[in-house]
Amino acid sequence: MEDFRRTYQRMCKEGGVEVQESVLAQLQETRGSSRLDLSGQSLSVDTCSVLGKVFQKDTVFTEVSLSDCMLSEEGAKVLLSGLFANMTVKVLDLKGNNLRSTAAEVLGKLLARNKTLKRLVLEWNAVGIWDEAFSMFCEGLASNSVLTHLDLRNNQINHQGAAELALSLRRNSSLQVLDLRWNNIGLLGGRSLLEAVQQNKTLTHLEIAGNNIPSDTLRALEQAIKHNSDKQSTVRESRKRTQVLSREIRQLKEEKGRQFLNLMETIDKQREEMGHSSRSTSLHVGQLQEALNERKSAVNSITAKLQMTEAALALAEQKNHNLGELLARIKTEREEQREQQSKERKKEQEEVVLRESKLLREIQNTTDTNLQLKNKVEEMERRCKTQQQQIFELKQELTNSTAELKLRLAQAEDRLEMEKRRTKQALEDMDSLRQKEVDHLNRHLEESERTLQERIFKLEGQRIQLEEELSRAKAACVTERAQAEEELGKVRTQVRLEEQHVASLEEKLRSVRQSRQEVQVHCSQQKQTIADLQAKNSQKCIELDGLRRRIEELQQELSAKDQEKVAEVARVKVELQEQIGHLQAERTAQGGLKGKISALEREMKALTSNHREAILDKESELASLLEKLRLREAEIQRMREDEAQRASYLQSAILTYVQGSSLGHYGSPKK
Repeated sequence: MEDFRRTYQRMCKEGGVEVQESVLAQLQETRGSSRLDLSGQSLSVDTCSVLGKVFQKDTVFTEVSLSDCMLSEEGAKVLLSGLFANMTVKVLDLKGNNLRSTAAEVLGKLLARNKTLKRLVLEWNAVGIWDEAFSMFCEGLASNSVLTHLDLRNNQINHQGAAELALSLRRNSSLQVLDLRWNNIGLLGGRSLLEAVQQNKTLTHLEIAGNNIPSDTLRALEQAIKHNSDKQSTVRESRKRTQVLSREIRQLKEEKGRQFLNLMETIDKQREEMGHSSRSTSLHVGQLQEALNERKSAVNSITAKLQMTEAALALAEQKNHNLGELLARIKTEREEQREQQSKERKKEQEEVVLRESKLLREIQNTTDTNLQLKNKVEEMERRCKTQQQQIFELKQELTNSTAELKLRLAQAEDRLEMEKRRTKQALEDMDSLRQKEVDHLNRHLEESERTLQERIFKLEGQRIQLEEELSRAKAACVTERAQAEEELGKVRTQVRLEEQHVASLEEKLRSVRQSRQEVQVHCSQQKQTIADLQAKNSQKCIELDGLRRRIEELQQELSAKDQEKVAEVARVKVELQEQIGHLQAERTAQGGLKGKISALEREMKALTSNHREAILDKESELASLLEKLRLREAEIQRMREDEAQRASYLQSAILTYVQGSSLGHYGSPKK
């Protein structure tokens, strides 16, 4: 704050500009704050130029208020030019400064260059009075990607300015709040804004009261804005859900990396279960998609009926209003005719008796015309009654359709809630079961490790005691044991490679799971199969412990039977050869399992490609439906325009007919 004040004084001295004491006093009052409030200060052009230079290098203020400062066009230009390169100001208030063409152009350049301004208040100005300047302002708004709040109340924006603003809204992707109250946008401007809002997906709040826009256009704008806000809320919810799911998936990856030890012997069963689960999930997803499409089509048809009924209601109201005006005109014309007739009677009574016959004929003609007019009035009243009856019936149909729509929406929401609760309960049950099984496996592994260590120590003691007596047999056993350990190491390396391959398979499965949320049911089934595999792994570990105990028993028998050393060594050799044969058979089985794993990978790739193709087909169908909806809306708009044109033609024809009949009546006395 102190640096800003010193810089302002220094630049005033360098430029030979007189320092405004009111500005200095305001800077001292706002010491320690990030908001600069110069509201109500009368700023000269020189002061504005100095402030613009200071704002170029300012890093203190984030909010600047210049409302009711009586800025001139030149002063506003130099002041706003200084904010082009500013990187800290986020809120700018220019309320009540009567900004016009030059300021509107500079504001457009400011929006195009500045990358930090979030909110701009231009209430009680005149930026829309010149169409060319306001078009430059709209171009700047279209290229801006930071501004979220724009206030354009009371800026004399007409329908052409509204059209330019609509073009900028189609290209803008950051504006969320727009205030256009108390301008002169009119019907054409309202329609252009409606088309822009339907294409813009970020605008969630629009104030447009006091612009002479018809009520149906206002309702359509409100529906479009509400649709955008709903979309934004759903996007935010989906992002949160994806973040939560990604965290859960990472946790699952870390846990599964520690748990998977031996998955080879159960791949066939897993393949069958995966195929069954994929078929069931695909059927379930297809059914849900068909139900969703049916509901969407029903909602679209109901909305189309609502729009058609609203359009018919508006046309009927307009026709009723026109007929009321015609009735009023006819009544006034009758009163005028009666007054003229009374005047003519008074004049004709004073005239000569010879013209009495002419007066009688004229009176007869006037009575005929009165009867005709009465007949026309009665016909008009009957038409009004019929149209009012039609309006009442249309309103009843509208209420019935809205009630049915609400009931269907409520039923759909209830069904969705039930499905969500079921899936959530299933996931929680599976997580609890998985956690219990993991704890049990960990405890079992720790106990087995302790027992193995104790047995190893005992065997070492026995080996030291019996080294001298069994040196020859020990050498033979050591060589054979080394060979067996080499074979076991090779087998373990192969098992580790297979485990890494299985981990890569699991990562691929997780990526497929993350691509679509609907496959969460499949994930729960995968978790269940994983729990089964873990139980089978624990069984295999128990079998390995049994084999180790058998080896220890053999070693004890070797130490106990000193006399049968050679026979025992030969028998041990035979058993080791049999184990090597078993290991070789297991190696061949592992080769077969590798082939099965590759086949599973190919099937998973085929499933993912089919799933992506189905998603692309659904997206293309959705795009075609949107295009049909847009064409339908264009056709409805054209029908509305045609009906309005027909109503105007009918009104003009009735007026010409009434005027022609009244002129013919006025010309009859002169004859």
